Amino acid sequence: MNLPKQASGKFIKDKNTKQIRNSIEQYNPIQSNPMASLLHLPFFFLLSLALYLPQPGETLSIRRGSSGGGAFSVADYGAAGDGRSYDTVAIQAAIDACARSGGGRVVVPAGGDYLTATVFLRSGVVLEVERGARLLGGTREGDYPPESARWYVVLAEGAEGAGITGGGEINGQGGAFVVRRSERKNVMVSWNATGECEGDECRPRLVGFIDSKDVRVWNITLNQPAYWCLHLVRCDNSLIHNVSIYGDFNTPNNDGIDIEDSNNTVITNCHIDTGDDAICPKSSTGPVVNLTATNCWIQTKSSAIKLGSASYFDFRRFLFDDITIVDSHRGLGMQIRDGGNVSDVVFSNIRISTRYYDPLWWGRAEPIYITTCPRDSTSKSGSISNILFVNISSVSENGVFLSGSRHGLLNNIKFKNVSLTYKRWTNYTGGLYDYRPGCQGLVNHSTAGMMMEHISGLEIENVKMRWSKMSSKGWDNPLLFRPSTVDKLSFHDWQSNVY
Repeated sequence: MNLPKQASGKFIKDKNTKQIRNSIEQYNPIQSNPMASLLHLPFFFLLSLALYLPQPGETLSIRRGSSGGGAFSVADYGAAGDGRSYDTVAIQAAIDACARSGGGRVVVPAGGDYLTATVFLRSGVVLEVERGARLLGGTREGDYPPESARWYVVLAEGAEGAGITGGGEINGQGGAFVVRRSERKNVMVSWNATGECEGDECRPRLVGFIDSKDVRVWNITLNQPAYWCLHLVRCDNSLIHNVSIYGDFNTPNNDGIDIEDSNNTVITNCHIDTGDDAICPKSSTGPVVNLTATNCWIQTKSSAIKLGSASYFDFRRFLFDDITIVDSHRGLGMQIRDGGNVSDVVFSNIRISTRYYDPLWWGRAEPIYITTCPRDSTSKSGSISNILFVNISSVSENGVFLSGSRHGLLNNIKFKNVSLTYKRWTNYTGGLYDYRPGCQGLVNHSTAGMMMEHISGLEIENVKMRWSKMSSKGWDNPLLFRPSTVDKLSFHDWQSNVY
């Protein structure tokens, strides 16, 4: 499928779908009855998603610049592909030549391991790492720019129409950054001697797009990042499709996909198996608006989906649909800590399995974890409102955790057609609620099927809780809340039983 590009930068299939897209963009989900309008969101999100994706038998491609469109092999510019000598100069030369010609493909040929320092993508350039080829990130601090904010193996800055594809692999060689291996949590190297960054998170990311438009990443494997894997910063109109992400399960901070201050993003058909958060929207310098993630498989030692914890600006109009979450520390999460607000989010058709891991990792096996509280004494409280969970099933070692704060309530939360099964199968200690980062930290607390505090407006419709006879010890209540902090509760066809 060839996606023609309009002057506005939007990608469409034909005139009819352009009319549909216009109607979607004019649609305002914030009406007088927010929860009623929220129920319409899945249709509009999925319809907009359909405009991006290839149909059966089609492949995704991008129209090249009018004056270019050729293929530039890095081998023709001197890349050895032997995995030992650096091919940075050759790869960058091919990218720059492609950009000068008006755009096209830079081909990393099959059969080689191409070691590189940071390479910079340009507008209209698609990096095509062929199946059987590996692009290897350097492991020396000198392989990356002086500014830690630009530490990526592949980086696009201010680009339009840049992309990555090809069926091959980009590998960050994350194992080289492990100082001491531990089944609890690896201890990682920290390049913080220069003061460019602080703490133990001073390591290079794998792929980044900063201040870019019309980003396309598809049909590629991103493997073993030392830090965050795929990072979108202040980007607009991005598609991530059929991407496989693999990170060391014991390595902290190797997030799968971080969507930071970026708008109009679609993530689909992705496989993410990593140690830290898998899909993670963050708002540091601006809001995050219009995010759709669908048809993904996730396993993580942290949160499968997490909003935050960087949350200085708002999150609006998100859809997460048809997602499988396996043996993760948390399923669906929000950690709002910095005053930003969340509104109009739909989680639909999601299958969740959560279990305990070591308490060194944030999380206590909650299938759903929605929290807002100030990070510290200098932070503000944000609100979370108009959230719908529909057609959700989970098997978990802990209950649902819904926690607002005195000045940051949870408003208009709805659970519809939800099945929650509780049982224990690990030996980690229960009886703890995890408010980290900040707030109250880890708190001893009786365990409930659903814990609620500081909520105004919670609707439960056709929700079933099931408890395993063999592992129900320590579960005190199906529902636990203080009436003084929770109001406007509505229950329709709620069941709780032992099996």
